[in-house]
Amino acid sequence: MPPLWSEYLPHPWDLVAAGVTAAALIFAFVGASAFLAIWAERKVSGRMQDRLGPTRVGPLGLLQSLADGIKLVSKEDHAPAGADRFLFRLAPYLAFCASFCGFLALPFGAGVVGQPLGVAAFFVLAVLSAEVFGVVLAGYASASKWSLFGGVREAAQVVSYEVPRALCVVVPVCVAGTLDLNAVGNQQAGWVWNWNLFHDPFTFLAFVIFFITATASCKRAPFDLAEAESELVAGFHTEYSGFRWSVFFLAEYGSMFAVSGLAALLFLGGWHTGFLPFEPTAEWGFWAGAVVNVAAFIGKCWALVLVMMWMRWSLPRLRIDQVMMTCLQYFLPISCVLLVGVCLWQLLAPAWLTAATRYVLAFGSATGLVVMLAYAFRAPPGDAGPGRLPGAWAGRPTPLTAGRK
Repeated sequence: MPPLWSEYLPHPWDLVAAGVTAAALIFAFVGASAFLAIWAERKVSGRMQDRLGPTRVGPLGLLQSLADGIKLVSKEDHAPAGADRFLFRLAPYLAFCASFCGFLALPFGAGVVGQPLGVAAFFVLAVLSAEVFGVVLAGYASASKWSLFGGVREAAQVVSYEVPRALCVVVPVCVAGTLDLNAVGNQQAGWVWNWNLFHDPFTFLAFVIFFITATASCKRAPFDLAEAESELVAGFHTEYSGFRWSVFFLAEYGSMFAVSGLAALLFLGGWHTGFLPFEPTAEWGFWAGAVVNVAAFIGKCWALVLVMMWMRWSLPRLRIDQVMMTCLQYFLPISCVLLVGVCLWQLLAPAWLTAATRYVLAFGSATGLVVMLAYAFRAPPGDAGPGRLPGAWAGRPTPLTAGRK
């Protein structure tokens, strides 16, 4: 980016222009992703609950997020009488800044990155962890015991799950030998079995544990303990309304895409499609190759975000003791075993065993994915014909068929 601007601006203004351009593109991506994710979440939940979801605002309800945004901006935005007004107003922006900064070191393609860093994996984990400060400040500054309880409970969960999440990040880092996400992505070029996900059984399981712990770190169901069933309040953001309330959810969706991007880079080949034996930018030029790379990377991020939504509407919410027990008694020791296992695999496994393991894991996963998709998209019985209801209502009488014999 700086060489591009150096043709028009002198130093150091070319660096300033490059930074502003990168920040604007990242902000546009986070905003557009949140805009679509809110619509997709309603459509996913509607599909899983045999209903339509948004249909009235725009084609297929695509403008529902815009309508919600207009509603939130127009609502009254106030702070409770006893609140610390400065911290109360600062908390949502602090949470969003932490989520936003995580994108600065995420490469969307070969050379397509806001700021290349040699310790990018560590940087992304560090800044995403700072979101918890916004959560704690929101609960503390609200002058409400329920908000404080929700903030402390959420902070305990997020901080606890960051430990196994970080250990799972170290597993592919040991395979790659670097914290530079650009280098990690470049090492996975070529066919799909070159991805770190299929390097060995330990990296395969590390991806599963990382995704679950990342979901918990993003405060997503079934780990959304900000809302406790016994309290019937929204946790740390109970006292928020209007625009600042929406900033918290913008930060949440931003974190979902950030951890999904980190998972894609560390385990799923980064920006590589897995079906081209070469780097697109090397064969087709930077701009044409960058389009393919960015599209592949964003597609992987969206797939993981949709899985998070799928989990939300499929699994019941856990209690706080169950959440903490799952982390400390299961995920933490499992992640430690995976870290030791991948180190021993690197030292002791022969080359033929590593190659065979790659093929077995890759083709086995592809077969399982095809079977799952075929099962998910099969036509359920009883859907054909007028006046019939799908899903759980299949075969039941409707007002159109109740009088028929």
